[in-house]
Amino acid sequence: MTGAEALRFVHDHGAVLVAAKGPLPRLAEAIAGEPIKGSWWAHPRGREIFAILQELGDSPDILVCRLVNGHITLVHRRLWPALVRMAANFKPEQLAQVRQEHTSSGRHVNHETPFPKWVPQDILEASQSLSEAQAGRMLGVLVKQ
Repeated sequence: MTGAEALRFVHDHGAVLVAAKGPLPRLAEAIAGEPIKGSWWAHPRGREIFAILQELGDSPDILVCRLVNGHITLVHRRLWPALVRMAANFKPEQLAQVRQEHTSSGRHVNHETPFPKWVPQDILEASQSLSEAQAGRMLGVLVKQ
């Protein structure tokens, strides 16, 4: 799977989990082309998974957050207006944008931007045109967790 194909996968699903079990598809397994037992880091395609996750994390069309059960979730921009409209249904930490940095020493550091500081103006405006019912339908299982 290429980065473009992974972006399409997230777009098509709206939101995906990176690797954790939950109500959404898992991107690491889609990249690997098979179920992954244990950590994706140890999978033979672990470097490819890492590279694609980095690429998506840098995309202006992907929100990296902890939306589903505190696990890293990728949300495509097409769902952001609905997410903003339904923000009251989530805890603030679920909607914080997570930027992951991998230091030269190999350490993994997360930087978080609280909601709504990461939300672009056009998304705020688009969210105002949605009813709560419309936004709920767009988010589906995300609202029902």
